[in-house]
Amino acid sequence: MDAVESVRPTLEANALLAEESATLPPASVDALYDSGLLRLKLPHVLGGAEADPVTQLDVLEAVSRIDPAAGWCLMIGAASVGSLGAFLPDDAIDELFVGGNPPRTAGAFAPYGTAIPVAGGYRVSGRWPFGSGVRHSDWVSAGARVKSDDARPLQLRVVMPRREVTVHDNWQVMGLRGTGSCDFSVADLFVPTRFAWDVSLTEPLRGGALYRLGRPGFVTNEHSAFALGVGRRALDAFADVAAGKTRGYNSTNLLAQRSVIQRCLGEGDMRLRAARALNVEILGDAWDAVCAGHPPPPPLQAQMRAVATHTTDVAADVATQAFRYGGGSALFTTSILQQCLRDINAAAQHQMVSDTAYENHGQFLLGLPDARVME
Repeated sequence: MDAVESVRPTLEANALLAEESATLPPASVDALYDSGLLRLKLPHVLGGAEADPVTQLDVLEAVSRIDPAAGWCLMIGAASVGSLGAFLPDDAIDELFVGGNPPRTAGAFAPYGTAIPVAGGYRVSGRWPFGSGVRHSDWVSAGARVKSDDARPLQLRVVMPRREVTVHDNWQVMGLRGTGSCDFSVADLFVPTRFAWDVSLTEPLRGGALYRLGRPGFVTNEHSAFALGVGRRALDAFADVAAGKTRGYNSTNLLAQRSVIQRCLGEGDMRLRAARALNVEILGDAWDAVCAGHPPPPPLQAQMRAVATHTTDVAADVATQAFRYGGGSALFTTSILQQCLRDINAAAQHQMVSDTAYENHGQFLLGLPDARVME
């Protein structure tokens, strides 16, 4: 958390530039890297924090409260370097961690690529959307299916040099503008075997309990943290507006004196705190499981994803109410309220926090034999 405070001035100073340029500015990227925050999910043996899920929640929430784009890029970058640090073999790590320093990475988990086995590795082709932070990365990881006749082909994460990847300038969007989440693609790129790993692995090559959280448990807390941070940012901004703004042609009363405004703030605070407490409870259960030596069971994995969806829904509602009661000034692009409204709704489009998470959780509650963690 001291590291978060150390980057606050830089992130605040560059937040508007991130919006305008549709990517996180170099100064913000350097601040996150130099502070060590991008080591949040990296194994200890590689110089990382290997932080437990609740500590991650604290850190990612705090950064997202300062600047949502920076918080989003941090969560993607930390998860990307953390997973490759845990699962790539030593010879790949030696090449990636030059001088012992972690690389700057971006990634897309969806298996939108195809990997054809060849001598020494794979020929990989594909195009991946939502490559958050890809413009300021040195290496890019992505999901790919091994081309085979199997009904359920092997899924890999492949790691590719950023210089070999084509970045498509298509990030013209409503929200999360500052994340630079462009599509990226490769065509028939050779990826050595050492730069790929089977995503079904549950035991890391390095690191401990954190890397047994599995899929989707390794990343669900990030979405909750982002939503909590943006929700708090919206309430902070709304409180500032209410303390200094009147509304109405002849009114001299501040918004803060209106009961509807007081209720909006009070209820929003309670809802965010309740969602946060539920996250801490469920993440604590998952941490107990992995510290006992096994991945969280499927019903708990479903809860981890469902609570991220719930938290995103709560934060989106809180941000909407804050924007609605913020008045006409909230319409302007300089307003934090409109940015929070756009950013949380953009984040809510992510598959990880879609409403299917509730359905999957419900399947386990019903004891259905075909219940699944994710569709």
